[in-house]
Amino acid sequence: MFIINNRNKKWIGSMGAVLMGAAVICAPMDAQASGALGSSSQIGISADLEAVEDTSVLEGAMNDIVISEFNLEGYSNLGIVTVSEGKVNIRETPSTDGKIVGKIGKDAGCDVLGQEGDWLHVRSGEVEGYIKTEYVLTGTDALQQASTLLKKVAKVTTDGLKVRTEPNTDCEILDMVGSGQTFDVLEELDGWVRIDLDGETGYLSTDYVDVGSQLDEALTISELLYGEGVSNVRVAISDYAKQFIGNPYVWGGTSLTKGADCSGFVLSIFSHYGISLPHSSRAQANCGTRISTSELLPGDLVFYGNGSGINHVAIYVGGGQVVHASNARVGITISSVNYRTPVKAVRLIQD
Repeated sequence: MFIINNRNKKWIGSMGAVLMGAAVICAPMDAQASGALGSSSQIGISADLEAVEDTSVLEGAMNDIVISEFNLEGYSNLGIVTVSEGKVNIRETPSTDGKIVGKIGKDAGCDVLGQEGDWLHVRSGEVEGYIKTEYVLTGTDALQQASTLLKKVAKVTTDGLKVRTEPNTDCEILDMVGSGQTFDVLEELDGWVRIDLDGETGYLSTDYVDVGSQLDEALTISELLYGEGVSNVRVAISDYAKQFIGNPYVWGGTSLTKGADCSGFVLSIFSHYGISLPHSSRAQANCGTRISTSELLPGDLVFYGNGSGINHVAIYVGGGQVVHASNARVGITISSVNYRTPVKAVRLIQD
């Protein structure tokens, strides 16, 4: 029989608080969980949970609540990666000799599909493979951790969506964003969501976005490659830039570890290779040679802007990806080059 102890009560209470804080009163359950909790179709976040006599059913019920109520698509059995730093390999087979098919970092989410010995079979984003069990929290530990990591995002569902400066269609257009791009939601309004666009506030119509919650996910190997014919210095710059992903954003900062803004990040990356740049995205846009986005190679700079001009810069690292210091919430991150509409691209490395 499952005994409710103080730890379980504390966990149930904390999860209930998280869900109630998200305005969740009850959640649909599968038949087994509903029956175990004494309800035919729904459960409340209440003492009913303490009546469960099977640990796995309790974990399954809470797992379903978190996934359903936070709209976590792609998960059925939530796992959270726990490593001290860097990224862990996901392998094609459950062996250290297995081919590496992806990499996943601390606090990223995965769907646990099964277990083979000391290996978990997982899926995260577009990556499916095996990871050592020691690197993944599962069950109640994963759900507790997830409750502190979930962030509300808006996923764009159409191409060429206009980002507005105010929540109406009569105001100025701040930028254009593409289908599939996601942005942190700062506030939900009637028919609009207020988003963080690289430190600026913008508004998207809810007619063209899906609002849900998101965990970080694994990167595929293809997302970490650069393509053929890339010089060693370009590979080195791209590798160097990517090792700082996850570090903080600080307005006016130039520290790759303690915090940098977008132009400060670019300035410091290129300074490491003896290339001096000004500390301003607009000024950096006037350096080097202008190129088209179709000509981008790793190490080139990509610029974004609004109605008043250029206001953001990123480093192209190949595979359709850029690395940039986005905002205080996200920090230094990797994004699709078209997560916003590029307004200019510049080549500093002439090779």
